[in-house]
Amino acid sequence: MSADAAPGPYTYARRPLVEPDWRRLPGWRGVTDAQWRDAQWQRAHCVQHAGQLRAVVGDLLQESFYADLAADRARFATMSTLITPQLLNVMAPDAPGDPAAFTRAFLADPVRRYLLPVASDRHPVWPSHPRACRDSLHEAEMWVVEGLTHRYPTKVLAELLSTCPQYCGHCTRMDLVGTSTPQVVKARLALRPVDRQELMLDYLKRTPAVRDVVVSGGDLANLPWPRLEAFLLRLLELESVRDIRLATKALVGLPQHWLQPRVVEGMGRVAATARARGVNLAVHTHANHARSVTPLVAEAARALLAAGVRDVRNQGVLLRGVNTTPGDLLDLCFALQGEAGILPYYFYLCDLIPNAEHWRIPLHRAQRLQEAIMGYLPGYATPRLVCDVPYVGKRWVHQVAEYDRERGISYWTQNHGTGLRPVEPDRRFPYYDPIDTLPEPGRRWWAGGEGRP
Repeated sequence: MSADAAPGPYTYARRPLVEPDWRRLPGWRGVTDAQWRDAQWQRAHCVQHAGQLRAVVGDLLQESFYADLAADRARFATMSTLITPQLLNVMAPDAPGDPAAFTRAFLADPVRRYLLPVASDRHPVWPSHPRACRDSLHEAEMWVVEGLTHRYPTKVLAELLSTCPQYCGHCTRMDLVGTSTPQVVKARLALRPVDRQELMLDYLKRTPAVRDVVVSGGDLANLPWPRLEAFLLRLLELESVRDIRLATKALVGLPQHWLQPRVVEGMGRVAATARARGVNLAVHTHANHARSVTPLVAEAARALLAAGVRDVRNQGVLLRGVNTTPGDLLDLCFALQGEAGILPYYFYLCDLIPNAEHWRIPLHRAQRLQEAIMGYLPGYATPRLVCDVPYVGKRWVHQVAEYDRERGISYWTQNHGTGLRPVEPDRRFPYYDPIDTLPEPGRRWWAGGEGRP
């Protein structure tokens, strides 16, 4: 039985959300409630390197952890380290106080696994899939202007900036987002933000078939509110735009930002304009484990809903050791839906980026997960598990056209083109399972080099 296998049916029990006591950590013993709720304090005290982590946890982490972390930075990391106090605080909240036990609990923590990866997490033989690539969804190929991806007939993705308040190790936009690492010299947005936004708005004016705009980055929480509000109000002037979705992981990683009075008031103005025009305005966030859904997250989500946002939804990623048992996934969904007012919306297979094999799961496991979670949540709150297939788009995991389980290659079909590419209805597009999950003949096939590009 795999480590992610479930022993039996799920038993629901309501669990109140918990904000762990940050004062348990030596570096935060004097931090007041007011400081903790302050967005600027949170930003100023993010952990960006091992020295800052030491300053928070003191002697609780053993030297072996820091050596493991340094090895990952040197050999594998595709994202730089940036963790808000809010997210660091939910890691190992009940760990014992002696260093050996604390280190074991910290290493095992599911939130730590995707925000602060270490070398021992990575697969020793297959850290990367041979078909992995930096821009795994080829979004930059579909830019109609810099940062505006036209991938679906009626929808676009507007990347307004390339930074976040916190960086996830599995980031699908690791080619662009954040600062460079020893492994990845990042691509860069070249235009001034104001020029990029003008070009985006101009394209949307000229392309009335686009009715749905996902405004993202990076993370919108890093855009000064007056600039974001101005862009959204101009977007709302376009008659063709009927849906606007605002993407922010910071609702989970920095809820303090979305609780600032000026931001709440500004969202109220934008929501009122959207409502008057009959436009659906939603916020999408990114939570991968129930532990990260705290009372502050729920407070921020409800503040957005009270401001007039139609929905707050979650788009998570299926990650080994984090949320790929039915119990872990359902615990997260009930925390989101039942306690925080956030709709579980999608969970994606982790994309084929470099050094991500230890996170990814095979398609067949995602199919079993989808089946396992059915019937527990209300239908409207049962998330769809999807594979984001390069050049195809999101597909429910059961929509696969053909599946070679031995070699871990699934094949998918298109039903639409993109803004730049015509539909290819007779072509089958491949996706790949992690090699270490394959049967022995499949592992030998890949090890022999037959499947390499």
